[in-house]
Formats: sequence, C-alpha cells, structure tokens
Amino acid sequence: MELEQARKRAEELRAVIEKNNRLYYDQDAPELEDFEYDALTRELKAIEAAYPQLVTPSSPTQHVGGVASSKFSKVTHAVKMESLQDAFSFEELREFDARVRDAGVQPRYVVEAKIDGLSVSLEYRDGVLVRGSTRGDGVVGEDVTENLATIADIPKKLQEAPEFLEVRGEVYMPHSAFFRLKEQQELEDKTPFKNPRNAAAGSLRQKDAGITASRGLSIFVFNLQQCRGREFATHHETLDYIKALGFPVSPRYSVFDTIEEAIREIETIGQLRGGLEYDIDGAVIKVDDLAARQVLGSTNKFPRWAIAFKYPPEVKESVVRDIEVTVGRTGVLTPTAVFDPVFLAGTSVSRASLHNGDIIRSLGVGIGDTIQVRKAGDIIPEVIAVSAHGVGSTPFAMPTHCPSCGAPVVHLQDEAALRCVNPECPAQSLRNLIHFASRDAMAIDGLGEAVAVQLTEKGLVRTVADLYTLREDDLLTLDKFKEKSARNLLGAIEASKNNNLDKLLFGLGIRNIGDKAATLLAEHFGSMQALRDATAEDMCAIDGFGAVMAQSVVEFFAKDGTADLLTRLQSAGVNMRWTGAKKGTALAGKTLVVTGTLPNLSRQEAEALITQNGGKAAGSVSKKTSYVVAGQAAGSKLTKAQALGIPVIDEAGLYALIAETEN
Repeated sequence: MELEQARKRAEELRAVIEKNNRLYYDQDAPELEDFEYDALTRELKAIEAAYPQLVTPSSPTQHVGGVASSKFSKVTHAVKMESLQDAFSFEELREFDARVRDAGVQPRYVVEAKIDGLSVSLEYRDGVLVRGSTRGDGVVGEDVTENLATIADIPKKLQEAPEFLEVRGEVYMPHSAFFRLKEQQELEDKTPFKNPRNAAAGSLRQKDAGITASRGLSIFVFNLQQCRGREFATHHETLDYIKALGFPVSPRYSVFDTIEEAIREIETIGQLRGGLEYDIDGAVIKVDDLAARQVLGSTNKFPRWAIAFKYPPEVKESVVRDIEVTVGRTGVLTPTAVFDPVFLAGTSVSRASLHNGDIIRSLGVGIGDTIQVRKAGDIIPEVIAVSAHGVGSTPFAMPTHCPSCGAPVVHLQDEAALRCVNPECPAQSLRNLIHFASRDAMAIDGLGEAVAVQLTEKGLVRTVADLYTLREDDLLTLDKFKEKSARNLLGAIEASKNNNLDKLLFGLGIRNIGDKAATLLAEHFGSMQALRDATAEDMCAIDGFGAVMAQSVVEFFAKDGTADLLTRLQSAGVNMRWTGAKKGTALAGKTLVVTGTLPNLSRQEAEALITQNGGKAAGSVSKKTSYVVAGQAAGSKLTKAQALGIPVIDEAGLYALIAETEN
C-alpha cells in the first residue's frame, strides 16, 4: 500500500472506529460486533506501524474510547483507568512475554477471565462507600455513586478497612437478568438491548437510580487502585485482600510461572465460558509483581504489564425447518428462523430472528437451506449467511395478511418492516395491554404479563379501555386470584385514572413516541383535545419534536378506533389533562450551556431550571449558544464562549435573566 492509499484508508478506519466508540462507550448501542471492531482496529494499527508519520494524537489507537456524559457530574481519576492491549493469537501472547523479559523482568503471571461489562471505580473512606464513577476516557469519568449503591454485590460498609481505598471493577448483567429485561422490552415494543454489556452500561447510566436498582446488576472487582496504610508486593495479594474485605473479585484468578502455563489456563477458561452466567469477551494476563509493573510502565493507552486475549466468535451450521412470523405491539411482523438445534456459546440454540423481509432477501434464506448461525455478543442468536440452498428452496416470502387477525399488512414509507394496522388485532391487544400497564406508562401494579395474557385469552380485555370496566367477579375467574389480589388490582386500575396526561399518551403506544416525547406533547398542548386538534406543523414547533414523530401522532388520531377508545377512557374517568407545572417562557428560544461548579445549583438542577423556563440546555458551546452559565473551574467551554463572543453569566445572572424576561 502506497503512502497516500494508507493515509486515505487510515482516515476511513478512524472515522468508523470513532463512530463506534461513541456508540459503544457513550450511547451503549454499538453497530459493530466486537470481532468486526477488533479487525478494523488491528488494520489501523498495522497501517500506523508501517507508516509512523500517519499516527495522530487523536487516533483511536492512542486514547481510550469513552467520554464522560453531561448527564452526570465529572470525576477526575487519581489513578488512570487504562484500557488493555488485545491479542488474537497465542503467538501474540508469547511475543508479549518476550517484551516483558526483554525489559529485564522475570515474570509470574496472573490469569483472569475478562468480564464484558462497564468498568467502574469505587472509593471508600474509613470503610464507607463515598463515590463510584465510570471509566470515561480513563482520566475523567462520570459520578454514578447513587446508581452503584443500588447494586447488592457492592459493599456499602467495609469492616476493618483502611483509611482510604479505591478499587476497580466491572459492572455486568447476569444472563438471567438480561433475558428478563429483553423479554420485558420486547413485550413493551421497546428496542431491546443488543447484549448484556450494553444492558449493563445503559442500566447503570440512568438518571433514575430506581431503574438501575430494578435491573439486577452485579460486579466483579479486579484491581486495587489505591490503599492508604498498607503495602502489597503482588497483584494476587491485593485480590486476596479485597476478597477478604467482602468484594466479589475476579473469578478463577490463578498465578503461573510461564507463559505456556498461562496459555493453557486461557484455553480452559475458553472451554468453560459457554456455561457461565455472565459474559466474558476474553482472558487477561497480568504481571503479578507490582514493582515489576513500575519498571514496565505504560503507553499512552495501555499498560505494558498486561494483555487481553480475545476469543473468536463461534459459528455453527444448521438446516432451516420453518420460518415463523409473529406480530408485535405496534403491528410489526417479525420473522424467526426455526432450525435444527446447535450448541453455541454453552447453550442449545434452535431459533433466531430474521428481523424483516429485507434481511431475508439479502440472505436469500428459505426453508430447507443450510445456514450459518452465531451468537451476537455470545448471547443473541443470529443468522449470518446461507451455506447451501436446499433442493427446490426459494427465499421465504413475508405474508400479505396478518397471521394473527388476517387483516392486510402494509409497508409504511421509509420502513423495512411490514405492519398490521388493525387496531383490534389480538396479538397487538396483548402487547398494548402490557405496555399500557407498565411502570413508565400507567404503572398499574399487579398487571404483569401473566395477568395480561389471562385477561386477553378469556376475552375480558380487548382494548385498554376494557380495564376500567373490570369487576371483582371477572378477576376471580383468573388463575391464582383471590379476593384480596382482585381488590388490589382494581385499586391500582382506579388509581391510574389520576395519572398525568403524559403517562396516558405514552401508554397509548403511539409509534415513535417515547416517554420524553409524550411529556413534550402534554406540557405544550395541555389536554388530549388540544393535541387531537393540533396539526403536524403545530407539533413540529415544539423544540426537540421532529416531523416523523408529529406524523405518527397525526396518524394515530386518524386511525379507526382511536376516537372510540379515547371516548371510553374519558367516560371511565381517566384524566385527559396535563396537571404538571406549567413551563415558563422566560428563556424561550434561548440555548444555554452550563459549565463549571455553581455556588448553589448542581449542573442538573441548573439545566432543569433552564428547561422549566422554556430554554434549551445544551452540552456544548456553538455559535447558536445564547448564554454560557459559568461557575468555578469552567474550563474549555468558557474559553470557547469567550472566543466566539457569547455572553457569559454566573448563577445569579441566570436567575436575573429569568426574572428580567418575566417582568
């Protein structure tokens, strides 16, 4: 490859890798599988090794991928939370061993499983948990103390602890918790997390700690970062110590005298990984001697005393015996391949989603074909290719009518999915009911999936309005229902009538309208009737509300059955008005950025104040910024504001701006 070709390819690779870094670290929604990401990173490293003049400080090979979110206050790590260099062959591990020995170190190695989760730091003073933070970019992370405190495995109080202790661990979601969450998200027609790692990261970085608490997260601690008053000679001593303090530590850590012994342990861990209750994406080799680590040091990104071996994805072949099509809450038809069972990543797999007709056509898959199957992220089965077509096989054709109700299906503009738009479709009724009763919607306690299934199967509930006509006698026909449980559910249904309008709007399951969009609509229009009378243009005038969402709302109100449904809900006494605080207009049309430490308000409180008064709280400074609200240690945002000539005010100035505009 010539220099100019190498330069162009390096730029392409950096763009793709950085995009996936943002999706992976900051949004918990990567587009690339781990092995695809690793392959691109290795290609970029090879180019930069061949052409050192192409290496830039901003290259993803030179820094950790994440950044601290503006949702949480920032934490500067006293001990840098480094990433690890990856190896994909045992020969690379032997080369690592040679580099260590060339530096004058005669190593013993600790081998640990590499847990696939979110790296965090836990700080204790006099045995009390005082702060927990994410890795971020390795230097600056996010303060998520309140959320970490909800994880049962994390000790809140240590016995016989040192004056100060900082440990590093990996928060993960066990498979059982992941499958429960995924099933719940699918029933509520939410986009499910792709794998347990994304689920763990997304759950930990919630503004509502109650959501984090409900997700069943766990942690393994794998490193001692700081400890005042005690000295240690080896890494395995530190693991023994923090285990004695009550932390769940890295499972199966052992010490080995040679790299070959370490490699055999990595092979053993690889053989066992399919039977684990948590995801691992590799195994880690660490130099055990802490003084030797100081000799070896670190690069800009990696310690030279550790390396991570990444296991390759496992792919198996099987024969498709059927393709089933199910109907989701919003009417989306989803095809699922049913194939001969294969053993993948520790479990027997016989089903995998094919997502939509476009995927089926691109794969060319039909019944009787031999397919290649893998587990995305070692957890979710997916079909990746067709190895051979069966005799007489043709690509599967999606149905023209709903398999649940028989109504014609439609292909909406800009969508790959087919939909059933029959509002009385039985398959949709069940999922609509589960979503309507869910926590973020009408929060009807006691109306879970099992009860919803019985209500629909017995014909007691066809639309959510039927909930408000249920009687105690109806509920006593349900399995395991006694008088007390029936009365409790009726009480929860009655209480839901008083919910605010945004909860009802979200509960109605309008396509493309999540809980935040529902709140925007409720706040802006104030009543269901005003929203029904609004045009798409009226809705698009709301800051943060887009044309696609507006069109979905218009289509919902135009659908057959919507008017009758709303009339029945209103007649039952369900609240149809916004009862929350009226949003002010003092900062309407203005974009403000909060930076630094304010004397009385946290950043979140300041941003909420801006939003409550009609302004937009942005995370970065641009030419469109109206004001920057700066406190102590404001940093680069203040510098940029001054360079752009943007007005800078303090906390008192923010209050004055609101009062001045109101008057």
